[in-house]
Formats: sequence, structure tokens, C-alpha cells
Amino acid sequence: MSLDAARESLFRQMRQTAREIFDYALAQASIANALFRHVHYERGVLRICEDLYDLNSFSRIAVISIGIAAHAMADALTQHIGHPAPENSLTGIVAGSVEPASQLRGYRYFLGGHPAPNAESLLAANAILKLLDSQTAASLVIFLVGAGGSSIVEKPVDDEISLNELLETYRALDHSGAPIGEIDTIRKHISAVKGGRLARAAFPAHQVSLLVSDILGATPDALASGPTMPDSTTVEDCYRIAERRALIDRLPNSTRELFERRALEETPKSGDQAFYRSRYWTILSNDSALAHARAGAGKAGFAVHVDNSCDRWGYAAAGEYLLKKLRDLRRTYPRVCLLSGGELTVELTVKLTNAGIGGRNHQFALACAEKIAGENVTILSAGTGGIDGNSPAAGAIVDGTTSDRARAAGLDIPRALATFDAHPLVKVLGDSVETAPAGNNLGDLRILLAY
Repeated sequence: MSLDAARESLFRQMRQTAREIFDYALAQASIANALFRHVHYERGVLRICEDLYDLNSFSRIAVISIGIAAHAMADALTQHIGHPAPENSLTGIVAGSVEPASQLRGYRYFLGGHPAPNAESLLAANAILKLLDSQTAASLVIFLVGAGGSSIVEKPVDDEISLNELLETYRALDHSGAPIGEIDTIRKHISAVKGGRLARAAFPAHQVSLLVSDILGATPDALASGPTMPDSTTVEDCYRIAERRALIDRLPNSTRELFERRALEETPKSGDQAFYRSRYWTILSNDSALAHARAGAGKAGFAVHVDNSCDRWGYAAAGEYLLKKLRDLRRTYPRVCLLSGGELTVELTVKLTNAGIGGRNHQFALACAEKIAGENVTILSAGTGGIDGNSPAAGAIVDGTTSDRARAAGLDIPRALATFDAHPLVKVLGDSVETAPAGNNLGDLRILLAY
């Protein structure tokens, strides 16, 4: 075998290895596996992490499952524990972003909007609030909360705010330049279901929340805008943000009036009676996916390091930072894997209507491609939810040959980056990361290999 052929074989092998690490992390971080690890049911007793619930002691057991993973969570819970005795069988509501493959007996289903609420999102919220209002101190409410829940289930705090006005408010927030934490602060306070308000609605029932999070190292109340969590933000935060971001004049009348009158109502905080009988456990997160990726890379013979410090950075800055870190590690280790979780940001420099097909993972990977030309480096960047931006893929793999292969195929990497059209290019090269529908979202994984 010639030197060039041997080197190309090595690159093919490393692309396959990166994909195997990613696939291993996805398989291990499944909802079914998480339920198996953290939930156990035997002889009428349900153990959730450190807590025990004698299901025969409750007059009613209600399950509320919301988010992108709503169907997978409800299905896994029911399959895992089955149905208790007829007098307190599991019933509830499932609100997801796609149609279910099948429906569980005793549940109502809603098809909410994502990433923006729709009319069904409001119907789901009303149904959930009505169900929770009927619970008593002898009830147990099991909340299954996943990423995307903040749009899939939504209801304005003031009935005078229409769906169109709510969407207009969301757009004003998205275009304000505010970071996601500030946007979420305001969303919590204009919602009847966010910021712990579902927990307040369920009181005095016993409550337990199982969380499947796409957020890296965040407090639980950041997931799906914390519908069952004590809220760490305040109305005064909202007023300060609105002033700092010059939001008031961009809001629709019904929402603007709440700010002008300083009429926002406070969300429940830690110590509120809503949480007296409330527990919550994160059973899956971006950290879980990273941990399994780390195990997979270790099995493949790599020295493994994790660096999540570029979470929420722009994709280009993150690429520069992680490649420098990888090259520094390569001086010490002959085979090294650098893992990074969380999500990067992409600021469009063209009109949305002129943007191509891709997402933050495609953009990150392709931006790295020319920087690693000729090096023994392979990079996979992909979303665990299976979809990156407006593309049909989860992300992309690039390596030291990507730049040359693109030029040989007549493809223009700088142009693809400038027009945010990375997916067609990596698809032609055969380096698109495509997965089966995940039914879940634990955020993004970046896998950088040097060898």
C-alpha cells in the first residue's frame, strides 16, 4: 500500500471511530437506559433515584410528559413500571412536537409547536392546568420534562395576550440581542405554566419531576423554562432587562402594558408551599452524553479530555479555542480525544431567506476543516436530537483531507460558510452525520481526535 493510500485509510478509520464514539454515546444516553438506571418498580413501590413512593397509598397518579422527548419518556415510564392496580392506574397528558407512533391508554395527546408555540401548545397548557387543578393531597403527579417543553406547552399569564401577540413578543425577544438566560427570564414571567407555575397548580399533590435536559451544567429551572422548579429569576430582573435591551416599544400592546404598569406577577421561589411535596431529578443531560462519549473514546484507545468552556460561544471562536487545546494536548499524548458539550451560536450575516442549509454543527465543523488541512485530525460535531438547524442531518465530520477533497470536487468551503450552506457540501463528500430520529435532545457533542 502506498503512503497516500495508507494515510487515506487512516483518515477513513478515524472518521469511522468518531462516528462510533458518537453513536455509542447516543445509545447509552437513551431514555430507556436512563429509566432503567434511575427508576425501579416492584410490588407497588416506585423508586425514583433516592425516593420511594408506595403507589397504593395514592388515590390518583397523573403523568404529565412534555417536550421533544415526551413520547419516549411516557412510553419508557409505562413500559418500565407497567400499570398499577386499576384503582390508581396511570393517566395523564403527553405534549410533544411530533405525532406519536402509538398512544398509551389513559393519556391525552397534544401536538405542540417547536421552536415556537402554536394553537395546540395553548390547548395542551389548558388541559394540563385543568388536570392539575383536580389533584388533591392524596394524589401523585409525575412530571416528565424534556427540551423543547417551553414552546410545546405554553399559555400567556394574561388571557388578553393572544397567540399572535405572544409570538410577536417572542420575536422581539429573539431579535433583542439578549442572551438566552435573559430571554428565558421574561418568558417565565409572561407565562402561566413556566417558572414553577405548574408546580403551584399541582399543589397540594405530591410531585416528582424527571428531567431530560439539553442544557450543559445549568440549574434545573433553565430546562423548558422550569415549569416545575423554583424560579431563580424575578420580575425586577424582567424590568431591568426590558430597559437595558430597549424592549418596551417593540412589544405588542397587551404585553407592553404589563411592563408599563409593572404588573408582572412573581413566580414561585424556593420555600414556596408549591414545593413542599416536590422533588426533581435530572436523569439525562448533555453531561450524560459527554460521559458516555468519554467512555467510548477511552475504549477506542484515546486519552480523553473534556472542555466545555466554549458553551454558547460563536462557532468560529469555539473552533479556534478547541483546536489550540487539541494541538496542545497532542504534544503530550500520541492519541488524544477532546470532547466539548453545550451549544454554539451562529449569527447570520445574510437575510434568513437567503441562508442555505445547515446549522451550528455543520458551520463549526466546516470552519475547522481548512484549519486542519493536512493534519492527522478528525472532528465530528453533531446534535444528539438528530437535526442540525434547517438540515436533515445531525451534523458533520471533517478531517485533514476535507479541504483537498472539497477542492477536487469543485466545492467552495469559504462560500458555503459565508452563505450558511454547509450541509450540501458535506453531503457530497459523504461526511454528513445522519441518524435515525432520536425522539430526544441532549444538546450537541463535539468530538475532536488527534492521532
